[in-house]
Amino acid sequence: MPSTSSIPPGGPSRDQEPSVPSLQGRIANFPTLRYVQNLWQFFTNPCTTEEYNVRNVVIDSIGVGLASGIGTFLSVFLVRLGASNFLVSLLTSMPALTGILLTLFIGRRLEMARNLVPWFSRARLWVLLTYVLTGLVPFVTIEHAPEVIIAVWALATLPQTVTAVTFTIVMGAIVPPQRRFYLMSRRWTILGATSAITVVIVGQVLGWIVFPLNYQVIFLGSFVGGLISYIFSSSLIIPDSPPKPPMPRDKQPLGKRLQNWGKVLQSSKDFTTFTSSQMLFRLGLALPLPLFPIFWVRNLQTPDNWIGLINSAQTGVLMIAYFFWARVSRRRGNRFVLLVCAAGVALYPALTALMSRYEPLVLLASIAGIFQAGVDLVFFDLVLSTCPDDHRPTYISIYQTTVHVTSLVGPMMGVLIANIFSIQAAFILAAMLRLAGFAVFYFLKIGARTEYQES
Repeated sequence: MPSTSSIPPGGPSRDQEPSVPSLQGRIANFPTLRYVQNLWQFFTNPCTTEEYNVRNVVIDSIGVGLASGIGTFLSVFLVRLGASNFLVSLLTSMPALTGILLTLFIGRRLEMARNLVPWFSRARLWVLLTYVLTGLVPFVTIEHAPEVIIAVWALATLPQTVTAVTFTIVMGAIVPPQRRFYLMSRRWTILGATSAITVVIVGQVLGWIVFPLNYQVIFLGSFVGGLISYIFSSSLIIPDSPPKPPMPRDKQPLGKRLQNWGKVLQSSKDFTTFTSSQMLFRLGLALPLPLFPIFWVRNLQTPDNWIGLINSAQTGVLMIAYFFWARVSRRRGNRFVLLVCAAGVALYPALTALMSRYEPLVLLASIAGIFQAGVDLVFFDLVLSTCPDDHRPTYISIYQTTVHVTSLVGPMMGVLIANIFSIQAAFILAAMLRLAGFAVFYFLKIGARTEYQES
């Protein structure tokens, strides 16, 4: 028997048996199998802390997608229970009001936290469990169910505010700046896909069971999504940060504190420019939000299964749109994506106002989802790239406060215009505000200084 050293360099001789390729070698010849193997490795045995975190973020998004897909029907449920336009608008304005009052306070307190992951995961668990409480309300009262549900969601506004601040910080700490589009495009794609599938299924389930038990069943079922989200979001690993000294404003008169804040914002001009410029556009985004379900149900008499299709169409296209805009951003930059998507999103309420039937809304919602994906990605990247590293929770809380202001004022304006004139008039105003925001982005050159090449 020849020794191993006697085997010729070209391989075994003809009278020797050929070696059997290993499983890894066979898999390498099939790109699809290799992709499945890499995907399995990613989910079951991540190699680095960053891969572990990305894996947890992706699975967490599945849980959030399940709950948020069910939550899409919350305002529809209120409308079918007989809630007034004002009560429906409170779903949007209540978190905004709490955010305006408490976001800066919460941001200052979060600066003193050693690690924000527990704050993030626990706060969002409480928010998602509020859907479960919503499902229990009709067991107690039907006549006053809308008012009780609104009261339940009023209690949820505090954890909602904590989640709004911690989400941006935690996601920004998981990957370096050049990989933010990579992380968020994948997270929001999986979330959108899960939400779209959930909405379609829920839309069908609602037709199988009598009202209001049908809505109760789906809201109670959202517990599964909340549990998945909590398990994986609470397992995220980010570096502990030593508490930073508070900004010099805690025990000073209000006027002096406002003066100090002005000095802080003047020292961060990119952050201040972006934060102030996006408010007009966000006002246009928020204004019609409570009016869409009202318009669908009362004006167009849209069935529940079609409402499911409309919402799933809008979230479903995000699967492709997030990846698409991440690629476009690498080639053309944030500014190009922002301008194109801001203009595209502006058309949605104006075209909705022209509808006399509900069937075309599926196509309109799909187009709106494509452009909304680009806005989401660019806004997330811009707030982190313009935000100074020092006192980041406080700066993020300033940004979130502006979001809450527009989220409070916008729906109130929309309901007021709808009551005085019509819902269609409110949709037209929303489109005009969005176009005005687009003009502000263009003339202030928003996004021109924060271009990253994804590694």
